[in-house]
Amino acid sequence: MLNQNILALGKKRSTIREIFEFGNQRAKLVGRENIFDFSLGNPNVPAPDSVQHAICDIVNTQHPSAIHGYTSAPGNEDSRAAIAESLNARFGTDYSAKNLYLTLGAAASISLCFKALAASSEDEFIVFAPFFPEYQVFIEHGAGAKCVVIPAQVQDFQINFEEFENKLNPHTKGVVINSPNNPSGVVYSDETINRLSALLNAKSEEYGHPIFLISDEPYREIIFDGIEVPFIAPKYKNTLVCYSYSKSLSLPGERIGYVLVPNTVDEFEDVYAAICGAGRVLGYVCAPALFQQVIARCAADIADISIYEENRNILLEGLTSMGYNCVKPEGAFYLFPQTLEENDYAFCERAQKYDLLLVPGADFGAPGHMRISYCVQTETVQRALPLFKKLAKEYGL
Repeated sequence: MLNQNILALGKKRSTIREIFEFGNQRAKLVGRENIFDFSLGNPNVPAPDSVQHAICDIVNTQHPSAIHGYTSAPGNEDSRAAIAESLNARFGTDYSAKNLYLTLGAAASISLCFKALAASSEDEFIVFAPFFPEYQVFIEHGAGAKCVVIPAQVQDFQINFEEFENKLNPHTKGVVINSPNNPSGVVYSDETINRLSALLNAKSEEYGHPIFLISDEPYREIIFDGIEVPFIAPKYKNTLVCYSYSKSLSLPGERIGYVLVPNTVDEFEDVYAAICGAGRVLGYVCAPALFQQVIARCAADIADISIYEENRNILLEGLTSMGYNCVKPEGAFYLFPQTLEENDYAFCERAQKYDLLLVPGADFGAPGHMRISYCVQTETVQRALPLFKKLAKEYGL
């Protein structure tokens, strides 16, 4: 007998992946250039030149065992130290190699945190809609805990504090935030972060145990309009930072990231050890050895995000002029407009007749919206606008 919950997950892809595969099949019929695929958050800008230079230098000058061999489970110490130095230079912190555990991207980082922190099936992790749908899978199936969803505050997609306070209780083990946000592109303000930190401090004291803040930050560097993303770890002592170089360095397929465990975390050594133990349980032997070295050399570099900002501006201006309603994204590479009918699944299905591939907002915990992933060629965005216009006309706009 198989695990039926896991079997069900294996038989049904996420909605995002289903739409992506639909696009692949349509492309065979009408041509890839006629598919306007806004489904996946798959960066289209090239990695910085420094990445290619680092790869070539490492491959050409080092022994194969140093390039392709195992490293220690938390990652090569020199690589972790280099990343810590980069963080310290940017944020005025005092991290070292001992604060970092290198991972196979942000998904692995988040999974490790849930697995390390969940002590029983009664433990709860709070997520704020809209949220990355796999959080629920990682929490419920990976860690065996409960996922508690706070409804979206749709006027600005900041935290719905009234609902949040109502859901906090002694079983709350952790709270997940994602800023810049997937799917809304919203950046949590300093006011939001400060209020969140104060509330978690108060409730941790009241309940007699820490409530961990798990900060999912793969889009930290992709920001627009001079916006600054607050670095959260110094603001709340029991913060675990989950990061990936998939977006900042355009390396999604290389699967490289980290968990940052600051010294300020209660029982730091035990928490870090629990992250290591979660790695053993989940079978994460070590992060890719070559790319551990690459990110150590390129930790301060960023891909050309101006392309994303241009795409955002074209889409936002174009769609709002047609009558679509959308909160302005300040980062990441997603737009999250309201759909033109209440049923977002029906709306996105209708869009497919124009070969517009959009993801229903209900999958992110925010029905009545759609996610548009604009990490595509600018020409694709421009050619899609007339199709969005035709779709809007079907709704009388």
